[in-house]
Amino acid sequence: MIQQQLFDNIFQKQLEKTSVFTDRNIITPHYTPKSLPFRDRQIDEISQLLSTSLQGAKPNNLFIYGKVGTGKTVTVNNVLVQLQEFIVHNGSKVDFAYVNCRNHNTKYKAITKALAKFYPQEDFIGYSSAFVYEKLLAYAGGQDKQLILVLDEVDKVKDLDELIYALTRANDELEQGGIALIGISNNLFFKDKLDARTKSALLEREMVFPPYNASELKAILEERVKLAFKPNSVKDSAINLASALAAQESGDARAAVMLMLRAGEEADRNLINEVTDHHVSTAKSRVEEEVTLNMVETLPRQQQIVIYALSLMTVQGHGYDKLNGVREKGVFFSGDAYREYERIAKSMSEQSVSSRWFREYVNELETYGILVTTASGKGVRGTTTLIKLGFDARKLQKVLEKELMGV
Repeated sequence: MIQQQLFDNIFQKQLEKTSVFTDRNIITPHYTPKSLPFRDRQIDEISQLLSTSLQGAKPNNLFIYGKVGTGKTVTVNNVLVQLQEFIVHNGSKVDFAYVNCRNHNTKYKAITKALAKFYPQEDFIGYSSAFVYEKLLAYAGGQDKQLILVLDEVDKVKDLDELIYALTRANDELEQGGIALIGISNNLFFKDKLDARTKSALLEREMVFPPYNASELKAILEERVKLAFKPNSVKDSAINLASALAAQESGDARAAVMLMLRAGEEADRNLINEVTDHHVSTAKSRVEEEVTLNMVETLPRQQQIVIYALSLMTVQGHGYDKLNGVREKGVFFSGDAYREYERIAKSMSEQSVSSRWFREYVNELETYGILVTTASGKGVRGTTTLIKLGFDARKLQKVLEKELMGV
């Protein structure tokens, strides 16, 4: 009876199906590979900078920029893994903490997260901001340690000026030890919003990660496919197509990896033991949606508000009226979009950016494929820019209400 129940169990049936995968985790965006092709120069520069700390000196602060999927976080984590190995085997007065600022988006939360790494047996939830800050200084100064704080998606911190100013000026209060920052961001211009005194205290170095090209993405996929899929279960043409599609869109390695993952799942779903171009093509629309929504979640808050304004206007049926009286829904004058952005920013107690910065954001979002712009033509009075979303407005609205308002 029990054997019959197991035989009829839906999960037992799923596990008994054949699969093209040997280790599915390796072909997910969350996997950290031991080697990073085409990022040797960046690894060398970061390790060279951090090696100063191993000699007892505070390294320069470093800010790393680049689009989603260019390997920023995985490269820094690769360096940190090797730094940890060196510390364990050689001993050194160096310690580090990684903080995802999307999850820990205030000065207090970011410092508390770092303290959890430095004081694993203690809980600082509920203590004052001043207390946790002094505790961080005590760890660095009391043990003469060089601390490296990695702030991923650093532009997500709401009181970013206060956080960076406090951490950079902390070194003035320390008689021994020091604190250095590695900031990671998708937004090359986020520092332009920092207070002048904060920028003057940074004394940072900067590094920009370029997108991967098609041949680089192909090499990355080939390496992952060897580890994640059964031998001879993925056609070369499928790898070529996935890398070409990802390079064409944005040079996003995560998008390329997700394409192969979804293509493999498509083959499994159809009980086929080989991944082909057809499976990649079928997976393309699913991956485009996942990549776009994931990217929107990581965008700077101001850009998210721009997209949210456009999504609301689209969902509510707004548009512009042509000279013939016909309303073009979902297409907006740049000025109307800017006013709606200002209204929403004010409702969220956010300082709105100037119209010039608004245009910069629109141009950048267009390069991501999230929206489309065109110059007004016949049927429109005057000359202006028309803006239209390039993605499902309701899905964007849902994602952004969660990001911006926690709904």
